[in-house]
Amino acid sequence: MTGRHGPLMLRGGSGGSGKPLSRGSRIVVAVVVGVALGCACAFLYPDGLLFRSSASALQWSRQVGSVACESSDRVTNLKPQLILLERENTELKKQINELSMKLQLSGQGKNEAMYKPGPPGTVKALRMNPTVLPDESVNPRLAKILEEVAVKKELIVALANSNVREMLEVWFTNIKRVGVPNYLVVALDDNIESFCKSNDVPVYRRDPDEGVDSIAKTGGNHAVSGLKFRILREFLQLGYSILLSDIDIIFLRNPFDHLYRDSDVESMSDGHNNMTAYGFNDVFDEPSMGWARYAHTMRIWVYNSGFFYIRPTIPAIELLDRVAGRLSREPKSWDQAVFNEELFFPSHPGYEGLHASRRTMDIYLFMNSKVLFKTVRKDAQLRKLKPVIVHSNYHPDKLDRMKAVIEFYVNGKQNALEHFPDGSE
Repeated sequence: MTGRHGPLMLRGGSGGSGKPLSRGSRIVVAVVVGVALGCACAFLYPDGLLFRSSASALQWSRQVGSVACESSDRVTNLKPQLILLERENTELKKQINELSMKLQLSGQGKNEAMYKPGPPGTVKALRMNPTVLPDESVNPRLAKILEEVAVKKELIVALANSNVREMLEVWFTNIKRVGVPNYLVVALDDNIESFCKSNDVPVYRRDPDEGVDSIAKTGGNHAVSGLKFRILREFLQLGYSILLSDIDIIFLRNPFDHLYRDSDVESMSDGHNNMTAYGFNDVFDEPSMGWARYAHTMRIWVYNSGFFYIRPTIPAIELLDRVAGRLSREPKSWDQAVFNEELFFPSHPGYEGLHASRRTMDIYLFMNSKVLFKTVRKDAQLRKLKPVIVHSNYHPDKLDRMKAVIEFYVNGKQNALEHFPDGSE
């Protein structure tokens, strides 16, 4: 093997002797090779190497320019879509932030405590469901009224027809005296609408509804009471929390200062003491069972469907739908009984219970007339307490007892309650 700088050897020449060519021979060979390469290039590139490179460069430049123009057009067309997506993303972030804030305000743990249980005694389940997104398209006219009347998305709502006109006047007169600005009367007939307007009382007259108009205009207390579950649905859909009030109620203090707002439904009780109002273990005795004769039961007296605070949540709206649906199918049913059955009955075979949170109001602040006339007026210490409201639900002579409550708690007449019997004797 020759070295890298060894002499050029030409095999097969001079009879295959392998002798090195002379210098002149090498020059001749180089010239021949150069000429051959020149001819080949002339044949393959008739326009010349430099011209072809320039043309290729120009063609490439045109292609790049074309692609750039197409990309620019695409960017222009995509801009509106990008703006729309950014808006949707912003709105989604807003909704997520609102939901996160509501969950934090619910008081159910902090940070990861909602998803990872903490030490014993620190874990609490979610009690306050998030509110629904308001939908003003449900009733734009009502939405405008509520925007003017409500305070912090809350207000008292009462239904009334001409049958309760005198009690209605006592009702709103005391609300005004207490200084509650956020209240509204749902007028069920033209006379009540005019009466409210003449007394500067916020009023809402519903649009004609063939299904309820006959009951609204002529129905008694129980019939009209059943309508509220249908009517209140729109208030909740619009995003407002409602303190539903019957007309036979005297307001002595602002009720919004005494609400907890930690449940879907916060209601006054028909119970007359701590046991009946807040629940107790009632032992059922069946002697024939021998060793197992004693059966423990949990009991609570019903919530009063004439005074309750309801938040705009999905379980709350479902409650209204359930009660309204049953009352339409069972016209002889009492709305208060149906209200409590749907609120309390658990899921069982063939029935899916309502998953709504609930709170019982303080029976001495939100007082029913049984508590007042059977217990409070006879107790020297309890007589000193001033309730938030008194509901004349246990007695038929409602107006007389309402006026007596005003005399006792507002005008200070200490014997104003004494001549009434405990019950409806």
